[in-house]
Amino acid sequence: MTHTYNITGMTCGGCKASVEKYLGNVDSVTNVAVNLEKAEAKVTMSSHVATETLKKALPEKYTLSEKENKNVFQMTSQSMDTTEQKSKLQQLQPLLLILFYIATASLLLHYKNWDGNAIMLDFMGLFFIVFSFFKMLDLKNFPDSFRMYDPLAKRVSIYGWIYPFIETALGLMFLMRFEIEIALIVTLVILSITTIGVTKTLLDKKSIRCACLGTALKLPMTEATFIENAIMIVMAIVMLTQII
Repeated sequence: MTHTYNITGMTCGGCKASVEKYLGNVDSVTNVAVNLEKAEAKVTMSSHVATETLKKALPEKYTLSEKENKNVFQMTSQSMDTTEQKSKLQQLQPLLLILFYIATASLLLHYKNWDGNAIMLDFMGLFFIVFSFFKMLDLKNFPDSFRMYDPLAKRVSIYGWIYPFIETALGLMFLMRFEIEIALIVTLVILSITTIGVTKTLLDKKSIRCACLGTALKLPMTEATFIENAIMIVMAIVMLTQII
């Protein structure tokens, strides 16, 4: 993916080379092309890099800001490499396979003694355990990616760092049947917050990565993200109504 940024503070070819060098040293940045006349830089990334991270990479004499362009996400989409030109279904294949295996495992655990509530609890437990595992594969970059759409992560930076651990704890609570009511309430709260951000992103037609499976799989943000969250929210509400 390629993003364009405004760069101020550049006065000569040496400045141009310095900016390219500093930005090029940032993790996940694969190419930097600076235009001195336009005072802008086109940054190509293998995975999303937050604007704040790029700002911190530059010396104080330079300032970096996102280029204001209503079609910036369309431009980003058009500049993606051939791998990212695959259909939504192909891109979402890992997510769909994981959800299929989680659902199948939840059903098989109770095929002898059918129990709808137990199936939902195991599904929710496995969901959180598996999804937190993928987030922890690249824990360093997950917070920046998650901050792109989660409202709380945008305001409280530490939330992005502890979120995978919250999911792990919830997964264990569901699977061990420990403090189920608390686990359901927390699930309802955190997924509702995330779903608000996902909905806004989809309505704004922004082309960003989904951090639901971390950053390793590079999944796009699509309606599937909304649906998976909605399923978990519905399950949490159903279970809470039966407990209360």
